Order: sequence, then structure tokens, then C-alpha cells
Amino acid sequence: MAFMKEVFGSISSKVLLALAIIMIVVLQYRFWFGEGGYFPHQTLTQQIQQQADINQELKERNRILAAEVYDLKHGIEAIEEHARLDLGLIKPHETFVQMSTISTQYKPIYIDPNAKVDLRTNESEPDPVTETP
Repeated sequence: MAFMKEVFGSISSKVLLALAIIMIVVLQYRFWFGEGGYFPHQTLTQQIQQQADINQELKERNRILAAEVYDLKHGIEAIEEHARLDLGLIKPHETFVQMSTISTQYKPIYIDPNAKVDLRTNESEPDPVTETP
């Protein structure tokens, strides 16, 4: 203890100690939060990974589109398929059959605009003309 009192007894040594502590704090702050620090680096790494995922999806989409363009340029089957699906074209002496994708369990919903039913509670509303208080 006496050694510490002798070493840090003078004002100049206390100033040097304070400057060293301030310098360490500033360097730590820059390491964790400054430009190119740990947290900004982690954020950039995450953004790079997200962009790489998006790029991979776009590459796959471009590959599919390139294959479709190649088929359209070099094959008649792709043109015929697009004409049938997109434009509904049929060849002579063919019968066009369209299948519905609606289930047989489908119940159409029709709401009578003149109905006196509160749709929120499914109860009849009183008719102000026919009912008297």
C-alpha cells in the first residue's frame, strides 16, 4: 500500500493515470460502436447475408426465365402451350374443356341488401316503419 501511495502520490502520476483510463475508454468505445466497430460489422454481415439470399432467389428466377426464352425461340411446343394457357386458343376439331377448381362444398354467400339483419350479431333489426314503441 505504501508503494501505491508513493507512485500515485504526485499530481503528474494521477494525471497520467486519468489520461490512460480515458484513452482506454475511448478506444473501447470505438472498438464496439465506432465506424467499422464490432456492432456495425455485425449489422453489415447480416445485411450481406440477406442480400446474398435475395440474389440467389433472383438467379433462380433468371435461370427459369432464360430456359423459357430458349424454349420460345427454339421450340414450337412452348409457343403452343402459352397460346393455349394464356389466350385460350384451340386447334381445329378440338374440344375445349375447362375444369373448375372450386370445391363442391362451396356455399355461395349472398347478402340481401334489403334484409333487416345486423350482420355483426345475426339478429333482426326492428323495422322503424312497421313497429311502434
